Amino acid sequence: MMVFTCPYCGVTCDETELAPGGQAHLQRAGPDATDGDFEGYLFGRDNPKGVHFERWRHQYGCGKWFHAARDTVTMEVFGTYKAQVMKPPQAIVKAIKKRLPDWSYGA
Repeated sequence: MMVFTCPYCGVTCDETELAPGGQAHLQRAGPDATDGDFEGYLFGRDNPKGVHFERWRHQYGCGKWFHAARDTVTMEVFGTYKAQVMKPPQAIVKAIKKRLPDWSYGA
């Protein structure tokens, strides 16, 4: 079972209190985007084996969306942070690097 801490209300809970929202840090296609760009935004998602940044909603708590970094192989949760943050905080990057020294953030 995965355990997350909501960065808004501070409650630590398992994934049954949350609703998954897919990949984090997506950039919406702007008004000058092509149909292909918009299609990529709507349907193109990364599905890595390893570290992945996702959106989660504290459905049975405060109701807010947040981001989480986790390993899709081991289900280890490296940390959570507020949804308004556009890239993972240094503390989470350090936690990932401590566990997976060869990993690098590419976004």
